[in-house]
Amino acid sequence: MPKLGMEPLRRASLVQATIAEIGRAQSLDVTVGQIAKTAGMSTALAHHYFGGKNQIFLAAMRHILTEYGAQVRHHLRHAATPRARVEAIITASFDETFFAPGTVAAWMTLYAAAPTQPETRRLLTLYQARLRSNLTHALRPLSATPQAHADVMAALIDGLYLRAALSDASSGVAARNAALDTLSHLLGDEA
Repeated sequence: MPKLGMEPLRRASLVQATIAEIGRAQSLDVTVGQIAKTAGMSTALAHHYFGGKNQIFLAAMRHILTEYGAQVRHHLRHAATPRARVEAIITASFDETFFAPGTVAAWMTLYAAAPTQPETRRLLTLYQARLRSNLTHALRPLSATPQAHADVMAALIDGLYLRAALSDASSGVAARNAALDTLSHLLGDEA
């Protein structure tokens, strides 16, 4: 009989192994056996906990999205003004922790799989809705058209992240700066 509390540890290990294997393959072209081996357990145990590769991938993306949400909340805690709130969301979106190869490959896989896999599309839709909602809320005191500006900034964040993630430099600093410059332009405070 397994020790009480082993299931969460094994699930977490499988999630981390999934992110690592996706990073190695640069796609979801990995097997449950490869994931299980990286996690140090049997394929049968991986199937027991998640059912299959798509379910493990969804758990990995939920983990990444949870980390992203925590990073956004961390940055927002230090934001005293509406402008600082928008900048906090932008800064969190380009945090270096999201540029690890496995994380980048998982995001790419999420975008690629969303059109054909309903659960993956649901995760992507939730992420996009939360990003837009956070941006709209922060922009409301700053803009006459906060939803339109939020849509522009959300699309820009996603596009700049993808471009930065696919570049050789794989750094979010330039992408973050471009997003902050665009924010200044949208709000009409160009220097």
